[in-house]
Amino acid sequence: MNWRAIRAIYRFEMARSWRTISQSIVAPVISTSLYFVVFGAAIGHRISEVEGVSYGAFIVPGLIMLSLLTQSISNASFGIFFPRFTGTIYEVLSAPVSYMEITIGYVGAAATKSLVVAFIILLTSWLFVPVRVDHPFAMLLFLLLTALTFSLFGFIIGIWADGFEKLQLVPLLIVTPLTFLGGSFYSIDMLPPLWQKVTLLNPVVYLISGFRWSFYSLADVSVYLSLAMTLVFLLVCLGIIAWIFRTGYRLRN
Repeated sequence: MNWRAIRAIYRFEMARSWRTISQSIVAPVISTSLYFVVFGAAIGHRISEVEGVSYGAFIVPGLIMLSLLTQSISNASFGIFFPRFTGTIYEVLSAPVSYMEITIGYVGAAATKSLVVAFIILLTSWLFVPVRVDHPFAMLLFLLLTALTFSLFGFIIGIWADGFEKLQLVPLLIVTPLTFLGGSFYSIDMLPPLWQKVTLLNPVVYLISGFRWSFYSLADVSVYLSLAMTLVFLLVCLGIIAWIFRTGYRLRN
C-alpha cells in the first residue's frame, strides 16, 4: 500500500476544503441551525414530546444525518469530478498508484470533512436542546459507516456525471427527499399503517433509525437491521467502484 500517495491525495483534498471553509463547513452548520430554530419553534410547540423525548432533541439525529449524507456526497463527487473536468485525473491514473489508493485518498478526505461538519452540528445542537447519547460507540460507528458509504456513493456520482448540473441531480432529487421522508423529523410510528409499510422501502429510514437509537435507545426498526443495511450499501458501492476502475468507465475518454 502506497501510503505516501494516499496521504498526498488526502492532504490536497483537505487543503482545498480549508480554502473554501465558508462553503464546506460554515454554510451547512448555519443551515442546520436554522432547522433547529424553525422546526423547534414552529412544530415544537405543537409536538412537545416523541416517545418521551422532547421534539427539539428528537430531530437532532435526523438533522445530523441529513447534513452527513449531503456533505459526504457533495465532497466526494466534486473531489473526483473536478480532476476529470480539468484533465488532471490522467496524471493520477498514470502515476504508480493503485485504484484502491486513489479511492482511499479521495473518499477518506470526503468522509473526514463530512464528519467534521457532523460533530460541529452535534456540538451546536447542545446550544438549542438537551441532547443525550446513550450509546456513544454505536453513534461513532454509524457516523463512520454512513460517511464512508455515502462518500463512496458520491465518488461514483462524480465519475458518472459529465457536467456540473448532474453533480446536484441525485443529491437534490433523490437523496434529500428520501432523507426528509425517512423519519428525520418524525417517528414512522406516527404514520398510518399503510404508509409505515411504504416508508420501510426507503433505505434512509434504516440509517436514521439506527443513528437515533444510539442517542435515545429509540428505533423504528431493529438496530441490527439498520447496521446490516448500511454494510450492504457500503459493499454495493465498493463493488461498483471496482467495476468502474476495471472497465475504465468515464475515465479513459
